[in-house]
Amino acid sequence: MVDLAGTWRFTALEGADIEGAQRATPFLTFDGDGQVFGLAGVNRVRGTWRLDGTTLTFGPVVSTLMAGPPDAMTREHQVLRLLGEPVTVAAPDQDTLELRGVVQARLVRDPHADDDPS
Repeated sequence: MVDLAGTWRFTALEGADIEGAQRATPFLTFDGDGQVFGLAGVNRVRGTWRLDGTTLTFGPVVSTLMAGPPDAMTREHQVLRLLGEPVTVAAPDQDTLELRGVVQARLVRDPHADDDPS
């Protein structure tokens, strides 16, 4: 079974690489109690998650409602679409996640993803 606990930074969405740590780099933190929180691109998100085999389902997810630069908003819309439908999880190694569903994404384990890059 995939161990989701911890913080994961998005490195690719829909086949497009997300370069380095930026203020708007999406990330998700999975708590062991079924809570998830993070950054979708511009806005903070919070909700619940459940892993059943290789199917990851997010429960109701709420988000703040700020606007941002077009590229960050595009990433955010992709992340929010990903969180809205069940996805299949694969872990090629213990520090990489691949999520496949309505949106494809790659994430890497990064305990510093929530740090302010400035």
